[in-house]
Amino acid sequence: MKIIRYLDSQGRAHFGAEQPDGSALRLDGDIYATPRVTGERAAIAKLLAPVVPTQILCVGLNYRQHAAETGAKIPERPILFVKGINTLAHPGDAIEIPTHLASTEVDYECELAVVIGRPCKNVSRARALDYVLGYTCANDVSARDHQIKLGGGQWCRGKFFDTFAPLGPRLVTADEIPNPNALRISTTLNGQQVQDSNTADMIFDVPALIEYLSGSTTLVPGTVILTGTPQGVGMAAKPEPRWLRPGDSVTIEIERIGALTNSVALERA
Repeated sequence: MKIIRYLDSQGRAHFGAEQPDGSALRLDGDIYATPRVTGERAAIAKLLAPVVPTQILCVGLNYRQHAAETGAKIPERPILFVKGINTLAHPGDAIEIPTHLASTEVDYECELAVVIGRPCKNVSRARALDYVLGYTCANDVSARDHQIKLGGGQWCRGKFFDTFAPLGPRLVTADEIPNPNALRISTTLNGQQVQDSNTADMIFDVPALIEYLSGSTTLVPGTVILTGTPQGVGMAAKPEPRWLRPGDSVTIEIERIGALTNSVALERA
């Protein structure tokens, strides 16, 4: 199933099931249990991120070619950082460049997002994908100046600003993507493709990440795992870095999931 979340004309949020013709039918019930497809056509006024995360766990340096372009050593274990739920942005929303705690080095990162569908703790690699509800596109927007120079020695400050985690446009359930590590993934900035890779290049694949992150730790339903970005980030661009600027348009696209597009603007007062 391809699940969307949307607002109707009265501002009420609903889930919907996308149909082959591009329309959607409203869903009843809990998407983490047994949602029911109704016969009611979804009246979509605004498309929302397909889930409201309960937590956002992120993995850094998880693509071999990205580690190479940054000159980093291949990590022996997954590198974990977190984003707050304040970072969520919907399809079509603006990514806001911080102006109060200002940043001049805001970067894009296309990522496969994994959504956990049921409580998950101490799960083996062999059973890890049984706990996945589905997959969506994510942009792990990063203020590199705060991440690297101004963050007190840790990454979270540069990753934690409002709007720095766009998700969408749909959640494709796990049964439709039996192997999440065989998907083309890319970023297009203002019509120019700047990242182009495959999730097969992950150092730690999706089952390995779930096994590691669930160790002695409960991953509750709605946990979103951002699985890392491939090569081509703006920070590593030559001859000089490529930072996001107001007026830019960024599209994250993943095979079998679709395309997530966001504009870029300055932080609103």
